[in-house]
This record gives sequence, C-alpha cells and structure tokens, in this order.
Amino acid sequence: MVAPVTSLARSGLGDWVVQRLTAVLLAGYVLFMVAWLFAHAPLDYDQWRDLFAHTWMRVFSLLALLSLCAHAWIGLWTLSGDYLNERALGRKALLVRFLFQMFCGAALFGYGVWGIQILWEL
Repeated sequence: MVAPVTSLARSGLGDWVVQRLTAVLLAGYVLFMVAWLFAHAPLDYDQWRDLFAHTWMRVFSLLALLSLCAHAWIGLWTLSGDYLNERALGRKALLVRFLFQMFCGAALFGYGVWGIQILWEL
C-alpha cells in the first residue's frame, strides 16, 4: 500500500473533498470564460487585456490555476498508487512511483510558478 505522505489532504476523504471542490471551481471558471468569450466576440487583444487588468479576474484565475494544480496532483498521485505498484512492476515499483511523482510534482510546481508570473506580470 502507498503511504499517504504524498497525498494532498493527508487522507482519502480529504483528497476526495479537495478533488470535488477544485472541480467545481474549475467548472465555474470555464463556464465564465466561455460565456465571456461568446459575449465579446469577435475578440481583440485590448478586450482580453482589459479583462485581466481587473484584480478580481486575476484572483479568480489564480484560484483556478491553483485548483488545477491541486486537482492534477491528487489525480496523478492516485493514478501512480493504483497502477505503479508491485503487482504491475515488481520490486522496482517504489522507485518508478517515486520518480513519476517527483516529475509530476516538479512539472506542476513549474506550471504554477509560470502561471503566477503571467497573471501578475512578474
């Protein structure tokens, strides 16, 4: 069994709740963006820049970005625990799972930092 050391909420129920809350926030963000894009078609750069000039939109986008990272981490951690196990890979399963999780964690961290830099023009 995989120890919950690398899970986000430190428990299965906590991870489940985080996964559902982040999914709801992401769905709200996508619905808002689709509606906004339809309402402002044809879209030009100035309209797009004006939308993201508002602090509330940057905060909403930051919440969506962090939710995406948390949602992806829980999903990938669960996937690695379910499919990168001793039954599938033998004795090298722990190393493969560790490397997979470190790669995913580093990628999500990098994407998160990059997204913050883009949103806040750092």
